[in-house]
Amino acid sequence: MTNTTTSTSMDIHEILEHLPHRYPFVLVDRVVSLELGKEITAIKNVSVNEPYFPGHFPYHPVMPGVLIVEAMAQAAAILSFKTMNAKPNDDSVYYFAGIDSARFKKPVSPGDQIVLNVKIDRILKGIWKYSGVARVDGVIVAEAQMMCILKAIEK
Repeated sequence: MTNTTTSTSMDIHEILEHLPHRYPFVLVDRVVSLELGKEITAIKNVSVNEPYFPGHFPYHPVMPGVLIVEAMAQAAAILSFKTMNAKPNDDSVYYFAGIDSARFKKPVSPGDQIVLNVKIDRILKGIWKYSGVARVDGVIVAEAQMMCILKAIEK
């Protein structure tokens, strides 16, 4: 499971194959690099057309910090599915299990491009732990430690 093959990029079509989210909740636009079992670097282009901007805030649009952390988690999910050589399906869901040490350093506005870097810290008993950093123009805007788990859906 910890193959270290490096992939140079993924476009939105391949991202959608490895991410269970769909519009309007897909928060990863491109994968720049991915090293299986190790780390991913991905891009989120922030557009003024995002559905949350009219209410957050009408005269000074700011991307909610929780959505920046969600973008990091989606990058982590892509990394995990690629590492497991699996794709999302109707039999399971990839859930957040925890968020620790989340810090928001600078607001993110329409027109910004967020570079998401997520590293796998460890995998233990099906729980994946990651460290994530989000940057705009090389400046850290958010960081967090995250835990996720793939759970079967009870039918």
